[in-house]
Amino acid sequence: MRQLSNLTSFIGILLILTSCGDRNKERADLILKNGKIITLFNEQPEVQALAVSEGKIIAIGSNEEIQTLVDDDTEVIDVNRQLVIPGFIEGHGHFMRLGETLTQLDLRNVNSWREIVAMVEEAVRDTKSGEWIVGWGWHQDKWLSPPDPSIEGLPLHHDLSAISPENPVLLNHTSGHGSFANAKALELANITNQTPDPDGGEIVRDSSGEPIGMLRETAADLVKTKFKVYQDSRPLEVIEKDLRRQVKLASEEAITNGITSFQDMGSSLETIDFLRKLADEGTLPIRLYMALHDNSEILDDKLEQYRMIGYGGGFLTVRCIGEKVLDGALGTHGGWLLEPYSDLPRSVGFNVTPIDDIERSAKLAIEHDYQMAIQGIGDRAARVLFDIYEEAFKKNPDKKDLRWRIEHAQVIHPDDLPRFSELGVIPGIQGIFACSDGPWVVDRLGEERARERGYLFRSMLESGAVVMNGTDPPVEEISPIESFKCAVTRELSDGSTFFPEQTLSREQALRSYTINNAYAAFEDKIKGSLEPGKFADITVLSRDILTVPDDQISDTKVIYTIIGGKIKYSSKRL
Repeated sequence: MRQLSNLTSFIGILLILTSCGDRNKERADLILKNGKIITLFNEQPEVQALAVSEGKIIAIGSNEEIQTLVDDDTEVIDVNRQLVIPGFIEGHGHFMRLGETLTQLDLRNVNSWREIVAMVEEAVRDTKSGEWIVGWGWHQDKWLSPPDPSIEGLPLHHDLSAISPENPVLLNHTSGHGSFANAKALELANITNQTPDPDGGEIVRDSSGEPIGMLRETAADLVKTKFKVYQDSRPLEVIEKDLRRQVKLASEEAITNGITSFQDMGSSLETIDFLRKLADEGTLPIRLYMALHDNSEILDDKLEQYRMIGYGGGFLTVRCIGEKVLDGALGTHGGWLLEPYSDLPRSVGFNVTPIDDIERSAKLAIEHDYQMAIQGIGDRAARVLFDIYEEAFKKNPDKKDLRWRIEHAQVIHPDDLPRFSELGVIPGIQGIFACSDGPWVVDRLGEERARERGYLFRSMLESGAVVMNGTDPPVEEISPIESFKCAVTRELSDGSTFFPEQTLSREQALRSYTINNAYAAFEDKIKGSLEPGKFADITVLSRDILTVPDDQISDTKVIYTIIGGKIKYSSKRL
């Protein structure tokens, strides 16, 4: 009897333990199966299936292994051998500006100045007298022929002013480094033939000294300031409604293109306050990594209170100072070069933000554990940034793993190329720029200098740098697929290639859009690859961009965008 009693007790304990084990066994909320899943996780680089629970990946492996995690509430998606990758991370963009431009005249694909004037004329008919008309995305080198008359390839404002006499017009260059204004906007900004060029900018003039309407770099701020005053005069409820619309539009544009995280390179403290409000509400649709661009005097006593890591459930991080623009863009002859432009010998470009402000920002960043991510497009700008960063590092030898960045890094002198690896500085490239800029870069720099210093994607990698990637929306359309294609082909619209020796391999390009971007934001432990414990931020593509022929990459569609285990976009549910 005693033996039977002991046996009964043992069985009872075993049943209790088994029952507890069943209750504690992990079950999945979402499973993707039957896929070609490229994890970028070295221990299991390719698997068939993965499982998600409570927003994170809990297992990867074969279909059979992952099937054990299914229960009645699990959503199971058969991706039918389609390519599954870590969610694309936009490494350099302007989030709120993207949303704003989606409400403005779209000038990116126009073929002539006459076409722009016609678009503005149509807008005038639907706009009250005195209201601003704003457009975005024009680039004079993309027009089929130069305007007539023109100065340095740029139009004169007279045709534009004639059709919009009562409406100020502001047309922003696709680079974000110049604007074109009509007579009414020039009048409101008090820009005349007597107005001096501001530091870091130029009011382009005709032979008699009259402004033609083109405002390079900081000169554009003279008109933009007036437009901001106009915008800020609206009722607060109208302003907030507009901001919420911008967030919605920018997020939708990103998510439908397979992007799960967006690194914003330059927003004001005011914008951060608004985004924090959305994070508190739980209404941020996409993960944001934000950089502050206010000047150093404003940031001095603000950095500590604004520093946030993974706020709002991992949707808002603020730990970066940027994109202060040390120089301008090559497209507007604003990139700061060591030698003059080949097609504008009177100019070496512009130092836009004073060097001493960048130096003060570097001091604040290293004191408050912020990253620096400053624009350095020209080779002189990049060299100045290397010098500033190196000096800051030498003065603070106890500070390690800083991951400071040079944004765009489009023209790098050979003497400076090794400094990326030596200093641990990250070059932030835009693969798509090699194709969109390629047709005119040689004009700006000359053949020899362009080949030696321009868009050195492969040389940067081979130098030991961690190369990150992006599209710089809204400067370019927010398409990781097109940027990926350009990074691996550098094929121009006419079929030629732009220095093909600088192409990346398919895997290198994929890493530059995922795990490298996560690393550049100190987030490689939580995203950027598909492995247990990381956020379930996933993109599913219709084609295998790692193997399809070059001419089929652009045909690839986003099938699913998944953020935190939630399907935020599905082409199958439209």
